Amino acid sequence: MVLVPSISMNEDPAEAADVAAARDTETQLSKFSQTLQHHQHEQQARVASSGNEEANAVDHEKAVGHTERSRWLTTAPEPPSAWREVVDYLRGIGLPSGSEFSSLNKKPVTQRVACVLKAIFPVLQWCRGYKATHFKNDLLSGLTLASLCIPQSIGYATLAKLDPQYGLYTSVVPPLIYAMMGTSKEIAIGPVAVVSMLISSMVTQIVDPGLEPVLYRNLVFTATFFAGVFQAVSGLLRLGFLVDFLSHAALVGFMAGAAVVIGFQQLKGLLGIAHFTNRTDVVSVLQSVWKSFHHDSWNPYNLLLGSAFLSFILITRFLGRRNRKFFCLAAISPLISVILATVLVFVTRADEHGVKIIKHIKGGLNPISAQQLQFSSPYIGEVIKVGLVIGAIALTEAMAVGRSFAAMKGYHLNGNKEMVALGVTNIIGSITSCYTATGSFSRTAVNFSAGCETPVSNIVMAITVLMALELFTRLLYYTPVAILASIILAALPGLIDLHEAYHIWKVDKMDFLACIGAFVGVLFVSVEIGLLIAVTVSFVKIILISIQPGIETLGRLPGTDTFCNVDQYPMAITIPGVMVVRVKSSLLCFANANFIKDRIMQSTGGEDEGERKMNDFQTTQLIILDLSNLMSIDTSGIASLEELHKNLVSHGVEMAIVNPKWQVTHKLRLAKWMSKIGGKAFLTIQDAIDACPNAKLASI
Repeated sequence: MVLVPSISMNEDPAEAADVAAARDTETQLSKFSQTLQHHQHEQQARVASSGNEEANAVDHEKAVGHTERSRWLTTAPEPPSAWREVVDYLRGIGLPSGSEFSSLNKKPVTQRVACVLKAIFPVLQWCRGYKATHFKNDLLSGLTLASLCIPQSIGYATLAKLDPQYGLYTSVVPPLIYAMMGTSKEIAIGPVAVVSMLISSMVTQIVDPGLEPVLYRNLVFTATFFAGVFQAVSGLLRLGFLVDFLSHAALVGFMAGAAVVIGFQQLKGLLGIAHFTNRTDVVSVLQSVWKSFHHDSWNPYNLLLGSAFLSFILITRFLGRRNRKFFCLAAISPLISVILATVLVFVTRADEHGVKIIKHIKGGLNPISAQQLQFSSPYIGEVIKVGLVIGAIALTEAMAVGRSFAAMKGYHLNGNKEMVALGVTNIIGSITSCYTATGSFSRTAVNFSAGCETPVSNIVMAITVLMALELFTRLLYYTPVAILASIILAALPGLIDLHEAYHIWKVDKMDFLACIGAFVGVLFVSVEIGLLIAVTVSFVKIILISIQPGIETLGRLPGTDTFCNVDQYPMAITIPGVMVVRVKSSLLCFANANFIKDRIMQSTGGEDEGERKMNDFQTTQLIILDLSNLMSIDTSGIASLEELHKNLVSHGVEMAIVNPKWQVTHKLRLAKWMSKIGGKAFLTIQDAIDACPNAKLASI
């Protein structure tokens, strides 16, 4: 408000005009202020009215959205039938998927053939970019690998109770075949300790190698053939998940037990014992050793020679790990041991003083053994069983080794192609005088450390071993058996992973049970029992996880629409009158349906007596069953839900379900259970709360 002085009679006319102008300005400002206030009030009224309309629109949209989303759930199309899934699976076997297959059909015949050949033989892909620098690294890696492979192959053949040359044969043909078909750049293919021990323990139960060595050898070749068939078919049918039933924990225990058993068996060569048990359990082996000591049928020179070179190999390996400069010395130390021990025995004529030697090793190329496969043998059923077990273990070990080193190099290993490659490798190996080959962890580690670039290192190794078969087998006549035992013993620590076993114990006690079960079974009973225990515990774990009966009460996390387990998140808020329950198992079936139903009734007081039962039901107005974990349901599960719904309705409690999976929804619709609960099926818990009037009022 502007204060204007009054006009005096004696004032100047000019001053009077100024005062009048000031009064006019004051009047105009007052009118503008009133008009502005009026417009502000109108704007606030319009905003309030608009806000109410928007709020009503949002409520209406939410209400419509709940109904619409519920309709999406209850009117979803039928899922693919089991027969359709089987047909689609079989149609996709061995063929590229999706766009790859359609694009392949559009190409000319020659390009299609080329694509198929590249898929079967990955060597056709990586050889196009092969460089001279790659060959330099692969040559060095292959030669280093051969220096370790030759003595190990001879030792593993004796472990499998075969003549030494068969271990060398297995280091020639299988690596060549794998280099053409395999996808791993680092894995070294050949005989390994665990498979050799499996062969000696299982095939000797069919035929005694001391009495019928030819039949024993032929049965080993036949078992190798069936192992290859199992591996190849598993890859073609994409059945790699079958191998995964031997879990990582079970494999750790099995490998450790096998390493201990192999180590005790090497006492035969290390002590120069002539008569030794064919059984693999520790008790039988120690009894055999004790009898040999008692009857003085062992030779101290064998122990002295083997222990000395075992110490040499272990010391060089220790130095190689501490200092990169000694890596080559550690890698070739087994070959150096063989050369030095052979020369020492030859010069001193130690074989005349009780030191056992290899004697004759047949040289030359791998002879064809197709005619020696025993398909019409009366033992064929047992041989097939041996082949399946050996094939599964060999495949598991190769996949574990290949994936480990592929992860280090940062590339993906195609599991199905690996299975096919190993299968074809062993099938061809069985008709070329080879026994079961797979990926060796110790030799693969050497190959990786030596800087291999491609599978050419396997080719270099195979050619080097072949040259040794052609030229140097006669020089190995005086090689002491104790050296082979020391080489095998030096390779065993890599099979025992105590750190991983402790890690399994800390993380998962059920997994540790599978680990220790496999270890004890192999160690004290037999290899087959150890495998059976491991697989059984793994299956039991899967079953318990799948049908584990139990429920958990959910609450809303503050400030969110997320519902979580109130025991895991104590800050979660439960809604009065509403009980949100989630089924913990992935399968609601005859094994757990009644238990889960009873647990839900107990949580609401439905199974208790007295006034608490009635009071609990009076306070609970809605039960929301979260089925998001449930992957499948059978008729027993549906029957238990029907009974649960009847019990709740009889006490005046509503029931709704949330987020059932496609197959579960389809089965509930077929059983007409959806209509029995009044279509109260929702996508989210919040939808269920908002759609039920009683629950909505309780949550306000």
